[in-house]
Amino acid sequence: MSWLGHACALSRRAVLALGFSAGFGAASGSTDPLAGRFGGPFVLTTHEGARVSERSFRGRFMLIYFGYTHCPDLCPIDLAVIGAALERLGNAASAIQPLFISVDPERDTPAVLAAFVSSFDKRLIGLTGSEAEIAAVARLYRVHRVRYQPASGAAGDYAIDHGSLTYLMGRNGEFVTLLPHNTDAARLAAVLRHYIARAEEGGGNPD
Repeated sequence: MSWLGHACALSRRAVLALGFSAGFGAASGSTDPLAGRFGGPFVLTTHEGARVSERSFRGRFMLIYFGYTHCPDLCPIDLAVIGAALERLGNAASAIQPLFISVDPERDTPAVLAAFVSSFDKRLIGLTGSEAEIAAVARLYRVHRVRYQPASGAAGDYAIDHGSLTYLMGRNGEFVTLLPHNTDAARLAAVLRHYIARAEEGGGNPD
């Protein structure tokens, strides 16, 4: 199995090992086994050079994906799905802030991120930072990232094995649910629509 296939398989196994039905979490009313395990405060730099924190997006759901601009396969696929899902939502997409957090701060400068995220959706915000900042937010979301240096490659020609889950965080920054790689746009849009509706019905965040 390639390192890309390993990353995808690892993400699926992580979901299944926790006994979690990805996509609707505790929608049935039971206690979400993942509540409190993902998320927390961070400060990062956007692709436009602004410093932001998780509090900058309060009032909207954060749809977070970790990856890097040199990713040859997983990241482009999942970001395209996110963009397509937001299109399916129409005006309701204003309740969602999609975020792409780089796991490769060495190469992913704001300028590099700006060119990359513009290829997917105008609402997508790329986030990067120092190695310490990226390491901290990766720990908060339990994102593994391992750098691989090909024996015949140049020093800057490396790949990163990373988790490929998509995280949905609530309007106050709390964990809501997550979805694995290979979730299609229709499924993602349905999940987003479900939680937006629950929040609107309750006048706050989903239970």
